[in-house]
Amino acid sequence: MDADVLVVGGGLAGLVVATEVAVRGKRVLLLEQEPYLGGQAFWSFGGLFLVNSPEQRRLGIRDSLELARQDWFGSAGYDRPEDAWGRRFAEAYLEFAASEKRAWLRALGVRFFPVVGWAERGGGLATGHGNSVPRFHIVWGTGPGLLEPFLRRLDSLEEKGLVRVLLRHRVEEVLVEGGRAVGVAGVVLEPDPSPRGAPKSRKAIGEFRFLAQAVVLATGGIGANLDLVRRYWPKYLGRPPERLLSGVPDHVDGSGILAAGKAGAHLVNLDRMWHYPEGVENHTPIWSRHGIRILPGPSALWVDATGRRLPPPLFPGFDALETLRYLRGAGFDWSWFVLNLRILKKEFALSGSEQNPDLTGKSLVQVLRNRLFGPPAPVKAFLERGKDFVVAGNLSELMRKMDALAPGVLDPARLEKEVKARDLEFLNPFAKDSQVLALRGFRRYLGDRLFRVAPPAPILDPKGGPLVAVRLWTLTRKTLGGIQTDLEGRALTPAGNPLPGLFAAGEAAGFGGGGVHGYKALEGTFLGGCLFSGLQAAKGVLKGLE
Repeated sequence: MDADVLVVGGGLAGLVVATEVAVRGKRVLLLEQEPYLGGQAFWSFGGLFLVNSPEQRRLGIRDSLELARQDWFGSAGYDRPEDAWGRRFAEAYLEFAASEKRAWLRALGVRFFPVVGWAERGGGLATGHGNSVPRFHIVWGTGPGLLEPFLRRLDSLEEKGLVRVLLRHRVEEVLVEGGRAVGVAGVVLEPDPSPRGAPKSRKAIGEFRFLAQAVVLATGGIGANLDLVRRYWPKYLGRPPERLLSGVPDHVDGSGILAAGKAGAHLVNLDRMWHYPEGVENHTPIWSRHGIRILPGPSALWVDATGRRLPPPLFPGFDALETLRYLRGAGFDWSWFVLNLRILKKEFALSGSEQNPDLTGKSLVQVLRNRLFGPPAPVKAFLERGKDFVVAGNLSELMRKMDALAPGVLDPARLEKEVKARDLEFLNPFAKDSQVLALRGFRRYLGDRLFRVAPPAPILDPKGGPLVAVRLWTLTRKTLGGIQTDLEGRALTPAGNPLPGLFAAGEAAGFGGGGVHGYKALEGTFLGGCLFSGLQAAKGVLKGLE
């Protein structure tokens, strides 16, 4: 045996499994195809879903496991036999998020920004999709800050000889003998000095074959493999867009999921995905078709390509997938945010560690300056250099510039009517417009009032500064299905039995059970899903080695 346990994938889930197993004295071989560890978590905003945390309570947020369960199951919409393990994982994860999750992370050195964000606000019924209260806890240091303690722990375990890390090792096959996973095989890739996240050479300079008592696949999803995204595109979302931006590096190609399927594991719910309708083309791309997600506050007017306003509750930050479904039926690949500079300064943020150097660099002074006086430098860079951003002194000029980006599609009369109609709703404390009512309600939350929601005012208010329009595209991100597992992370066969020796964690396992989120996620649950499914897989591996 080359090791007791083979862990394939050096992202967050793989790091959790490797360190949790090795710290208990087992020999771990960690294989990663890229020249670095950290996976997609490195690029993440670092948001984590917690329930009834001290941060929430200090801000007057009354949360509970019961309310979180209602929100989760109202969003997930489980309706398939394949959802059985996902539901069980969800129940266990909710208990984790409401109990030891925060204490465990703090013991490792993870800290949180004190203001809790409110993502996926829902806006429908209490039993429907969305977070009833703010639950998005931003890690101090964003994604790299969350990875730091696990990488530090890994280094210590390497020094003790309990972990061996091999980079540029691409696994292409799970080895199965006598119905049991016994190892992996693949190719060694040539060195590539290009920056993290940039496309890497796939030229093989050697082969490998490693054996172990247990194999754990933590290889991520399919988000950068647009052929697979289109093949499994959810039917309920309509036809996939002709133009897709990628929210993940090129190596997130689904190869580990497909290898598990060939080895006999049951692949489920691959037609469930989490993509964003608020993507913009990166002005300085790192990977192929590199898109960045705008994290909008709730004030911008959202219209389709023709200028027709999206119906309630499809407002910015309310329901990502339902908005995407609606837009796919509108007949065009893009939509628009229309707002002014005052709203942008207060409300616009960009997803990703590299787009938030203040939080990533742990500079409280810079965070406060950006959030209170904005816009942050990365947002300003998009405002000045982004292909999808236009700025104008009046509405007529703005619409001419919008039309120049997509000639003949926008209906200026319709858009002007939509803007002025909503602006009229701000003239007194009363309104029938759902978005206006929501804005006034959100500002009752201190975190929104200070950092996230601009004072409600007309877009055309001259005091609001120049007008801004942003063209939005569909941005691929997460795979909500994958390798079906039980609560111990054991990969299951189509017959529902464990495939001996094979485990899965993280996005490759649909963040647990082959689809812990069902159809929709509550945000902050992807990194959390990697943490929890990694812990569960580590427990399963250790139990199997007893």
